[in-house]
Amino acid sequence: MFKGKDVRVVLSEEANDAYEELNKIVGDEKKKGIQSSVHQTLLRSINRVRDLLKKNPFAGDQIPKRRIPGKYSLNYDTDNAWRIELANRWRLIYTITGNRVEIITFVMDIVDHKRYDKVFGYKH
Repeated sequence: MFKGKDVRVVLSEEANDAYEELNKIVGDEKKKGIQSSVHQTLLRSINRVRDLLKKNPFAGDQIPKRRIPGKYSLNYDTDNAWRIELANRWRLIYTITGNRVEIITFVMDIVDHKRYDKVFGYKH
């Protein structure tokens, strides 16, 4: 609940694919007895952020409208985008929508820092 409204965190197909692949990798690692890895740290970070966004969808940093890549505004018909940092310099990109009853935090992408820079047009 956030300000009396239910909050749902929904993953896009692309973000869900990345999340499921990460879950598979972590599952395979655990079967092999690997107790700690970059993948496990990233998965814990994503789960922690999902829980945080259920409590406060505005927890991330708002991306200025002029900086929102067309990939997100066109594919997801959004005029707002937010970024929240994950472990190992990964980023979770989301938008916020809703109505009088609920708030939907829609995760558009889960990307590593290199891909984040590319999508947002940052150069090294």
